[in-house]
Amino acid sequence: MKKIFLVSIWLTIGILFASDNGKIQNKPIDPANMDLSVSPADDFYQYANGSWMKNNPVPDDKSAWTAFHQLIDKNMKMVRTLFDEVSKAQNVSPDSLRWKIKTFYNLGLDEEKIEKDGIAPLQTELNRIQALSNKEDLMSFVAHSQIRGTSPLFALFPRQDEKNSSMVIATLYQSGLGLADRDYYVSEDEKYVEMRAKYLEHITKMFQLAGIYDKAAAKRAERVLSFETRLAKASLTRLENRDPHKTYNKMNLDKLVELGPGFDWKQFFREVGLANPGDINVAQPRFFTEVGKMMNDVSLDDWKTFLSWKWIVRSAPYLNKKMVEENFNFYQAYLSGKKVNEPRWKRVSQATNYALGEAIGKLYVEKYFPPEAKERMLKLVAGLREALKDRIQQVDWMSDETKHKAVDKLAHIQVKIGYPDKWRDYTKLVVKQDSYFQNVLRASEFNFNYELGKIGKEVDRGQWHMNPQVVNAYYNPNSNEIVFPAAILQFPFFDMNADDAFNYGGIGVVIGHEMTHGFDDQGRQYDAEGNLKEWWLKADAEKFKKAADVLVKQYDSFDVGEGEHVNGSLTLGENIADLGGVIVAYNALKNAIKGKSVSKIDGFTPEQRFFLAFAQLWRGNIRPQALLRQVKEDVHSPARFRVLGSLKNFAPFFEAFDIKEGDPMYLPEKDRAKIW
Repeated sequence: MKKIFLVSIWLTIGILFASDNGKIQNKPIDPANMDLSVSPADDFYQYANGSWMKNNPVPDDKSAWTAFHQLIDKNMKMVRTLFDEVSKAQNVSPDSLRWKIKTFYNLGLDEEKIEKDGIAPLQTELNRIQALSNKEDLMSFVAHSQIRGTSPLFALFPRQDEKNSSMVIATLYQSGLGLADRDYYVSEDEKYVEMRAKYLEHITKMFQLAGIYDKAAAKRAERVLSFETRLAKASLTRLENRDPHKTYNKMNLDKLVELGPGFDWKQFFREVGLANPGDINVAQPRFFTEVGKMMNDVSLDDWKTFLSWKWIVRSAPYLNKKMVEENFNFYQAYLSGKKVNEPRWKRVSQATNYALGEAIGKLYVEKYFPPEAKERMLKLVAGLREALKDRIQQVDWMSDETKHKAVDKLAHIQVKIGYPDKWRDYTKLVVKQDSYFQNVLRASEFNFNYELGKIGKEVDRGQWHMNPQVVNAYYNPNSNEIVFPAAILQFPFFDMNADDAFNYGGIGVVIGHEMTHGFDDQGRQYDAEGNLKEWWLKADAEKFKKAADVLVKQYDSFDVGEGEHVNGSLTLGENIADLGGVIVAYNALKNAIKGKSVSKIDGFTPEQRFFLAFAQLWRGNIRPQALLRQVKEDVHSPARFRVLGSLKNFAPFFEAFDIKEGDPMYLPEKDRAKIW
């Protein structure tokens, strides 16, 4: 729930290694991946990626297949090797990180034990739910669930105070939905009506597999859907949640009690270990008022049904084969189009990364991260920062006063590359040899308590919100920082041996993208210190909105099929960052090669290679189910439109490929978005 802007939707866990046997062997820009039968003036995305897309269908265990997925798949095998090395270590102390990694991972791979255990690791929680006899018991169990990572109703986490970014406060955020978007519960669109019917079938089957409710399972499933629908109706939309002012509602505990009087907030905070929470940001007040009402007017029996479901769906990926398969059949096969589940070792690797992320990251950095990559990145960042500064100073719609403050904010952006200076301490994480699922719960409790310990304290600006082995990057507006984990500093983003055009079109665009987030429709509302504060002249803010509206309308027109379009308002921040990233990286490239003798490579000029590198970064295929979910749920536009939407607004692209008025790729100057 942290307001962090990522470069990609595709990547949650992906690890890159610099060793020879782990590197994806690829030319930086390979003409064999292009479709040279298509004119770049007709469809640049197809021109740049057509052959790759034809030769790389989505694998059965994926909902999408991209250059990033290719890289992630390669690297997960390397992660497996890393885990295998740890597992073979002899005479390892039970208190050591290596023992904890080894035990957690190996227990997850032990299918025989997991099958033998059945649902026993979950049974304790189900029994506890059935034993609830009053509201006080119910409150206690909600708190217990929160600590152990289930979060049945809402999320509780630390976050910098939006208007005092030096301090960390508690934040409450709406949750509790088994389907990923509120509209899936309330829309009468035929496909969402069908989705709800499938969801009911799934809940029914899972209740039966868990051995509860038996013949009454279908009726109980209806109660769950009714419960979640009520939560959904009280939830803010994804678009509303993009408004930082709407989701900033700071109050003390007494005020929170008034907001949702049916919910015993004092008992809840006391039982999660935060008796005196201090200031609390309640992101969606209406939602928490409804939760309070539900504590009073929903029967204890229905609460038990709902909580049982939340614990079942939480545990399913870690239990026996039947539970895993039914969970996959709904969430991965039906909703996302996957044909088979990922191999167990991949799923266990992901769980291990969640439990011991920085511990694994430390091993990764020690063995695989080349220090020269960090040095090269620092130079690239400096060049991109200077290019964005020039761009800010050159825009004709902003006053000198606001420009001066924007340049100051840019100068204050903190840059983190590779890995944190201080590693996290996992001494208090308990890993045992009793149960895979119980280890998952212990890790959740450890992480919850770790995060809870930040509340009420000054921000530690040295901490990272992403592990070094994750292939991604982010901008955090509350800290005004851009972060590039070690894993992203590899092909297809970055190649130490490639020409400048490739690197600026790859990692350069990523750097520019993250920097531009500081000046998109959300990020621009935060000052140089990360505070939500109006620092723009009113006239400049109005001009920005007018310019951004052009981009909204462009993306609204992008048709993804089945009557769905890209949501230009939901994706606005990412679209601004994509366009800004391309512009700033291109200008930085021109500065870098100025006065140098450059020649064509494979028949392409540096300018052409820059745009090809950018387009090939986003090559990919996606299943229809996943695409429809993406346009509904995600703030990133589909890959094809990230490329076409950005390039159509940038004149140097037309010049590089001799694109003229009347060509499908051409957009008249009067229709282009001119923001940064």
